[in-house]
Amino acid sequence: MTVVVFNQTAFLARYPEFGSVDPTAIGLCFDEACLYCNNTDSSRVTDINMRASLLNMATAHIVALNFGTTGSTNNPAAPPTPLVGRQSSVSEGGVHVSVDMMSKSEAASWWNQTKYGAAFWRASASYRTMLYVPGSANVGPFFRVPRW
Repeated sequence: MTVVVFNQTAFLARYPEFGSVDPTAIGLCFDEACLYCNNTDSSRVTDINMRASLLNMATAHIVALNFGTTGSTNNPAAPPTPLVGRQSSVSEGGVHVSVDMMSKSEAASWWNQTKYGAAFWRASASYRTMLYVPGSANVGPFFRVPRW
């Protein structure tokens, strides 16, 4: 198995809305994404293409949170929002915005702040389950299981 090396060209082909973000910053966001998705030989995501996709989704999420998006070449830049969560209500007079964290876990709430994070959260679901590793049947004299 091997590690995923960040491919700026492939990333921008999939996420062109980040074309105006500094390439060095995107690379650093990829490094940060590796904190959330293990990019070593011991990763639970053994398929290198799947891991590359997950890392790119996580990178896009981090870039969107920190730098915003440009949308298309015809639209002005959309800066990152300081709000955390889903917009639950908006009013125009006096400008009032309410946000809430609908998810049951803090991790899901953090990922669901952007469409990229929500995609990562859903795509990585099968890798976030418990992994059962059976122990040895010989537990020694001090740890015997009583027989009834």
